[in-house]
Amino acid sequence: MYQKILVALENSPADQSLLPHIEKLALTLHSQLLLVHVAEGWAARHFEDLVLKESEEMVKDRDYLEDTAAALRQKGITVSTYLAVGEPAQEILHSADREGCDLIAMTSHGHRFLADLFLGSTIEEVRHRSSIPILVVKWLH
Repeated sequence: MYQKILVALENSPADQSLLPHIEKLALTLHSQLLLVHVAEGWAARHFEDLVLKESEEMVKDRDYLEDTAAALRQKGITVSTYLAVGEPAQEILHSADREGCDLIAMTSHGHRFLADLFLGSTIEEVRHRSSIPILVVKWLH
């Protein structure tokens, strides 16, 4: 069923709500995981255009992805990582398509309508544009 799952990570405490679900799903279905984080910040937004060196934030994000992947690999899960730069929803969708993922897993912050209107919602954009199923786990903070 779900052979390759894209797991959109934020490098925040919200990930701890998502990862246990994905770990169990991957172990049960023998799925591969692709951990994706979309780096933000000025250097990340202009990384490719200006051929910049990775910022300290991007280095920390890459380390986070690798540490998370290592912990999952110790449990017998096949994991790859990708640190993307750009607009989060677009990068998540592009990565899922490029890597042949058949499920996208994300964490919801549980914003209400007005917060989503002002802050935008990566989940909403992914949900509207995705051609594959999406698993949304609410962050229980």
